[in-house]
Amino acid sequence: MAQSLKIAVVGRECVACGCCARVCPREAIAVEWGIAARVDAQKCVGCGKCAKVCPAAVIDLVKREKAE
Repeated sequence: MAQSLKIAVVGRECVACGCCARVCPREAIAVEWGIAARVDAQKCVGCGKCAKVCPAAVIDLVKREKAE
């Protein structure tokens, strides 16, 4: 069953620290060091662990579009 949530990273405010990538159970987050985190929507299960550890608080859970 597909999750109804996904994560959205506000790239401009992301500090690219890698905290989110380290806690992601599906390895859905890649960090471009010094730039921003990027999320693979196909791997993300919407668990929210990344949002809980983000020191910049720029990760939000949003509703997944039905087409995904």
